[in-house]
Amino acid sequence: MSDVRIDDLPVRDELRGKSPYGAPQLDVPVRLNTNENPYPLPEPLVERIAERVRDVARDLNRYPDRDAVELRTQLARYLTDTSGHEVGPAHVWAANGSNEVIQQLLQTFGGPGRTAIGFEPSYSMHALIARGTGTGWISGPRGEDFGIDLAAAEQAIAQHKPDVVFITTPNNPTGNAVPAETVLALYEAAQAAKPSMVVVDEAYVEFSHGASLLPLLDGRPHLVISRTMSKAFGAAGLRLGYLAAHPAVVDAVQLVRLPYHLSAVTQATALAALEHTDTLLGYVEQLKAERDRLVAELRATGYEVVESDANFVQFGRFDGEGGAHAAWRKILDRGVLVRDNGIPGWLRVSAGTPEENDAFLDAVRELKKEQST
Repeated sequence: MSDVRIDDLPVRDELRGKSPYGAPQLDVPVRLNTNENPYPLPEPLVERIAERVRDVARDLNRYPDRDAVELRTQLARYLTDTSGHEVGPAHVWAANGSNEVIQQLLQTFGGPGRTAIGFEPSYSMHALIARGTGTGWISGPRGEDFGIDLAAAEQAIAQHKPDVVFITTPNNPTGNAVPAETVLALYEAAQAAKPSMVVVDEAYVEFSHGASLLPLLDGRPHLVISRTMSKAFGAAGLRLGYLAAHPAVVDAVQLVRLPYHLSAVTQATALAALEHTDTLLGYVEQLKAERDRLVAELRATGYEVVESDANFVQFGRFDGEGGAHAAWRKILDRGVLVRDNGIPGWLRVSAGTPEENDAFLDAVRELKKEQST
């Protein structure tokens, strides 16, 4: 049989020539390229997960709770406790990672004949999921400092009248936060233009110097806050994302969710993790301190750094032959894997353990010396 390539298949036109999302998975001593929480789950939590999974295993011949009521109740309690803003279970929906949350939102409010806008560079999955759902994608502008240029963003919304607006704060891959005033202004611009759904992606908010934008939900039925347990909870392998919004939004996304989309094992594991919130958020505080150390040390070494409210840092600038990718390779040659997101002149490093961060800082100091000779 002759080889068949993707281009030989009747793939939809908007998917042709595109690449799947992913970061290099290389076997190196220090991996700081995927924004994972570097701390393994504590043993008491591992034991509690085993207990909860063992309990549900007895009933795996039955479908799981289709509406994940207990899980949504505990997620709502977590949001209320950590933000000071009252959130009820009816305002919360959960899915297999925040990517599925985004997919369900675009299936509900986007789709063929509709458009979504994001302000790039930002989380590339927003555009990929938009294309996957047949939603037209519009790349909105960012400023030289990677912040959202409010006037330019408002003009883009007024011009294109998108059905969905994405605002990522803290932004990935740049790490900077979007002020609440900017989010409010873009929400008003979106309502004047369409009205549109505004999705605030807060995947990294637990690492922020500032507060969550959850209080903005009051009186704004077209606003959605998206979250994940992958980062702050150290549960990237769990694949559990969730949203907070008006109950009508939760009702709407259930029109497109697959039946019994969250397995009993996933729900049990997430519930166990929520029982250990205080311990896990203690790790977050350690990572915030390490993130701030990376920022200070990189600047002291002579690198430019974007202010970060996430568990990663964007640094540069790398000029000359090969630019950022050449620097990425030289850092890798020293046993440290960081992320080249394709932003000219910049690389991104995730905050790791103190030992991992020391290895990274040693590598970039050596690189700086090499560049200056």
